[in-house]
Amino acid sequence: MNKRIYLVLAIGLISFSVQAQEVFSLKDCIEKGLERNYSIRIIRNEQQISENNAIPGNAGYLPTFDLSGGFNGTIYDTTNELRDGETSKTTGVHSETANVGVNMNWTIFDGFGIQATYERLKELERMGELNTRMTIEDFVAQLSAEYFNLIRQNTRLNNLRASLELSRERLRIVEQSYYIGSMSRLDLQQAQVDFNADSSNVLNQLEMVHRTRISLNELMALDNVEDQIQIRDTAIYPNSFLDEVDIWRNTLAANSSLLLAQKNKTLSELDYKKAKSRNYPYVRLNAGYGYTANWYEVGTTELQKRLGLNYGVSVGFTLFDGLNRKREQRNARLQIENKNLQTQELELALRADLSTLWMAYKNNLGLWALEKENVVVAQEYYNVAIDRYRLRELSGIELREAQNKLLDAEERRSIAEYNTKLCEISLLQLSGQIVSYFTSNPERVSD
Repeated sequence: MNKRIYLVLAIGLISFSVQAQEVFSLKDCIEKGLERNYSIRIIRNEQQISENNAIPGNAGYLPTFDLSGGFNGTIYDTTNELRDGETSKTTGVHSETANVGVNMNWTIFDGFGIQATYERLKELERMGELNTRMTIEDFVAQLSAEYFNLIRQNTRLNNLRASLELSRERLRIVEQSYYIGSMSRLDLQQAQVDFNADSSNVLNQLEMVHRTRISLNELMALDNVEDQIQIRDTAIYPNSFLDEVDIWRNTLAANSSLLLAQKNKTLSELDYKKAKSRNYPYVRLNAGYGYTANWYEVGTTELQKRLGLNYGVSVGFTLFDGLNRKREQRNARLQIENKNLQTQELELALRADLSTLWMAYKNNLGLWALEKENVVVAQEYYNVAIDRYRLRELSGIELREAQNKLLDAEERRSIAEYNTKLCEISLLQLSGQIVSYFTSNPERVSD
């Protein structure tokens, strides 16, 4: 008896410790995670880097200006031998030169290579946005699955607690009957063993709930990962109205992986355009404005100053480079073909994934409907069994079997609900709809 009281109190204390905490809906969890999750913050910084790089100056569109200055001095000896045989010698001649100026260099044409480079930078910027979107979609799918897993684990905990209450009632009946002599000590021991087993299951499930909650906290990057948050929803309601045709159409239009593959193909086309630019000449401008001063210790000039503008244009063309241009262009064309094949391969894989997920989704929907009926039947079966047990028309083993059937039916229904929801999440992620689906309407969890 004392052991039973201790188990009940322990379970009660653990249950009480999770009360009066902040309550989170699925939308709350997603919003907090999008704000705090480290992976998302990192990928957003990487996206910002690609945006910073996508400027005309980085592509070579704009000229460069350099400001430079310098000072030089020399000390030397000179010896001059004249034709008449005389020699003149000067030692310790000191001269100095100082200069400062601004220089400009500007490539105004390089066979459209600059344009291709700029377009490539803009495509990389768009790919940065897609990578961020893909990371967010993965995060929302992972967090949603963990949120629903916590609901499932809580449901299982409630089912185990209900089963524990049934075992407690059975133990009460057996104890009363044992003390009046209508049941044997074996019946009492059997009831006690089953009650202890159910108590152990509840304690183990409390640990599982805690572990799942920790995982959810980690995804949200809470300051205290052990914070005993509570979730608003207590049941899972799968959406049974998804349409396979709509999902496939949205997949072709909005799947992040497919869009990234298309961007990679575009990058290969720009690389080919860049390689072709070497078939054209280049035109470069240069100009400068500066001041130069020279000091001389010998000669008729003591100081010479120059202030002015210099400018020029250069035109060039590579006549022969060992056939490297043709090699690069052939390889670039092959890369375009490979990217096109990879896109087609990915599209085929997405179609296969959709077919597999859709079959699992429909199958689990059917299982969910079936298991809901089984729970009703199992509950009625147990009600009849407990009534017969009270009338001594049913053994303890048979009652335990009825109790286990009820618990198993509830567990199978919970698993079917959860698996259906996981298929739903995967289908929405595949079609690129998962973020808008779970964030636009806070009630999506209970559709």
